[in-house]
Amino acid sequence: MSQNPEKTDRSESKLVLDGVPPKRPIWVLLLKFAAWATLTGATAAVVAVAGVYYHYSQGLPDIPKVDQYWPPIVTEVYTDDAVLAGEFYHHRRKVVPYERIPKRLVQAFIASEDSSFFDHYGVDVLGTARAATKTIRKKLGLGGSVQGGSTLTQQTAKAVLIAAEGYESATAKNLTRKVREAILARRLEESLTKEEILYLYLNNVFLGHHSYGVQSAAENYYRKDVRDLTLGEMTLIAGLPQAPSRYSPFKKPEAAKKRRSYVLRRMFDEGMITAQEREQADAEPVNVYPVEDVFHEFAPFFTEQVRRDVVDRYTNKTLLNDGLKVFATMDSERQRAAQESVLEGLMAIDKRQGFRGPVKQLATEQERREFIDKSVKAMGDEQLQENKLYVARVTKVEPEGVEVQVGPHKGLLPLMGMRWARKVNPEGYYPGLMLTSARKVLNVDDVIVVRHVVKKELTDDNVQFDRKMDKEIPEGVPLFRLEQDPELQSALVSIDPHRQYLTAMVGGYDFDANEFNRAFQACRQPGSSFKPLVYSAALEQLGWTGATIIVDSPIVEHDPENGVAWKPDNYSDEFLGDVLLRTALVNSMNIPAVKTFAAVGVKNMAEWSTKLGLTTPMNQDFSAALGSSCVYPYDLANVYAVFNRYGRKKPTYFIRKIEDRFGRTLEDHTAYDDAWAPLQDRVAAGYARLFEPGEQVMSPETGFITTSLLRGVVAEGTGGPAQKLGKPAAGKTGTTNDSFDTWFAGFTRDLVTVTWVGYDKNEHPLGRYETGGRASLPIWLNYMKPALAARPQSEFWPPEWLRDNMRLLRIDKKTGKIASSGTKDATNIWFKKGTQPEDVAPEKGSVGVQDFIMGAP
Repeated sequence: MSQNPEKTDRSESKLVLDGVPPKRPIWVLLLKFAAWATLTGATAAVVAVAGVYYHYSQGLPDIPKVDQYWPPIVTEVYTDDAVLAGEFYHHRRKVVPYERIPKRLVQAFIASEDSSFFDHYGVDVLGTARAATKTIRKKLGLGGSVQGGSTLTQQTAKAVLIAAEGYESATAKNLTRKVREAILARRLEESLTKEEILYLYLNNVFLGHHSYGVQSAAENYYRKDVRDLTLGEMTLIAGLPQAPSRYSPFKKPEAAKKRRSYVLRRMFDEGMITAQEREQADAEPVNVYPVEDVFHEFAPFFTEQVRRDVVDRYTNKTLLNDGLKVFATMDSERQRAAQESVLEGLMAIDKRQGFRGPVKQLATEQERREFIDKSVKAMGDEQLQENKLYVARVTKVEPEGVEVQVGPHKGLLPLMGMRWARKVNPEGYYPGLMLTSARKVLNVDDVIVVRHVVKKELTDDNVQFDRKMDKEIPEGVPLFRLEQDPELQSALVSIDPHRQYLTAMVGGYDFDANEFNRAFQACRQPGSSFKPLVYSAALEQLGWTGATIIVDSPIVEHDPENGVAWKPDNYSDEFLGDVLLRTALVNSMNIPAVKTFAAVGVKNMAEWSTKLGLTTPMNQDFSAALGSSCVYPYDLANVYAVFNRYGRKKPTYFIRKIEDRFGRTLEDHTAYDDAWAPLQDRVAAGYARLFEPGEQVMSPETGFITTSLLRGVVAEGTGGPAQKLGKPAAGKTGTTNDSFDTWFAGFTRDLVTVTWVGYDKNEHPLGRYETGGRASLPIWLNYMKPALAARPQSEFWPPEWLRDNMRLLRIDKKTGKIASSGTKDATNIWFKKGTQPEDVAPEKGSVGVQDFIMGAP
């Protein structure tokens, strides 16, 4: 069908007029172009944003699940009686539930850091843009400064980044970090509630002085739980995140107070507190307390030993990050007693060695002025405190004493407070060399160490003084006693043998000066404290008894390999002929010990020492009988614990229990009768102990007999001063040649303690008259008295299960036979059934059967 020409022409005439298309209005074209440009730009912007998001979101850490939020937290070490003894950490953080954090503290952080926290979606767009612009200008050299602009959510995101990427990367001052932080903040808002974000933030935020999180800050600044903070304390803490150093209440208390006022004003403006509350909190003084260094202040040697053990078995990373709870076997009261005893004992022994001279001499006027200015400034308005040590300048010297200046205070150091200060002379007899004139040792402008005392405590050297001198001391004048920092060192190891607890331990005079732990690391010659090992070997292996006769007579031992001869002597330089084994041990005689050692044999004796618990090799010669082979104090204490347990060897623990951050038990060595431990621990661990009976390294009979012999050392021999304990005790003194080392190893039924005294490098021996009984035993005694003050100790007696195998007989000390009714020199000796003597010693003046057979007159 053909088209209508007329119709076609009419239509075309509407589109074309004289062959030229009609013009459209310009605004239409502009509108279309704008629409196209907008669409294209928006698309490009979306693509760009998507590209940026994709690029910067690569590798972002996962959003933490609140119930699986396990950041690095503090590992705590407690004593057995729940006293905090140490903390170990990378970040000092303690996580607390959100419900435990006071509402006012939460409000304080929101008011000061992010008042629109509950209204935004994680990112302060304007603040971030402003910070980004200034950061870019700074990078391009156009002025400005690198700035933040973070919400609490962004700060939480930063903490998550730090945990995942490390501090340096997650805190870099660049745009990349800000973008990644913003992306992660949005993810946090999408995945967590506002309260969960606050929980993460308040347990992560750095608040200065090693404090991460509000609980740590509350403890560090106020020694409080976070729940117990006042409004003033809360707002001071809440003002710290922006610049912890700038607002440090320790270093800049005024700046901290101004920042606190700002936080209080913001809380008031936001309607969170009343005007009265604001005014009251603003008036609170800024009273903060230095962070308690419990590690160094309480029991550093013990706590460090615990740390070493945990690191060895669980790794250092676990210790510093995983928030373990470590319960040591240490008894806090006994530990304090041990440290005080070692300190006082060392200072007393060190004085007996002599005075090593003043700390320094102020040789010039400038030195004098500087010293006086510093000492006066250091003292300030502080008054002299009794029994406290001070550094003093000598201002006048007279024969009967010296005048001294301590800061702004002037006082008197009388001769009676320094009579110990003779020149160092290891060969001199201390009481006979007491100082008679102060001019012999001190001069004007000497700097010395003194202790402020009252008149009745002016001297401690137990010497009778001229009472006239006492009267000449003016009333009201501060009095001092001369002191010096000991060069001597000491170690103390105390074991509860039945619970198997290391209950107290001191490794030296001053941990801060020298961390070397002499209790565990110093291998020293034990001297005569080794003899009980020798005699126990003879009792066990040779069938000897306490009544076995040993000839105390001179001997010479030849060493063909080295071509030398060794002639041991007794301490008294006397020889007594026939003596009982018991007599030889009680009086610490050398010749009988060497002969007993020879009878046992060098090889057997070395094996026996290892079997009892010594971890150091024994010298392969007879000098080992007298303690020439070095031992660790901890090892020797364990050997004496074997004697105490009648021959049963068991491990000694210095860690009772370890829990992880969730309270799950990792190990438990709790004794069933530990009154400080929770009942569930005592039941579970006590039951486990039934399957750890230990090793019976000698017969119970030998173990008990050895203990009874050591009881005789205290009752009648060289350990006599230990009777001052007032409780049944057994033990052995030890003194090496020239008194380089002195020991006392002693025990009651419930406590085994070893003390050692000596110089680290043996520059010279102790004084000639220093022995184990004079130097080490007093430290043992001064510790044991408070350690056992409230704990009665039973006499050493065979347990019921052993009693039928033991016999107690009265023995003649001359013959080793059963004492007759007329024997005067006799002693009670325990025997294993079947080893006791059958013959009776003859009456004085009569002839015995054996004597007649041997042809005696």
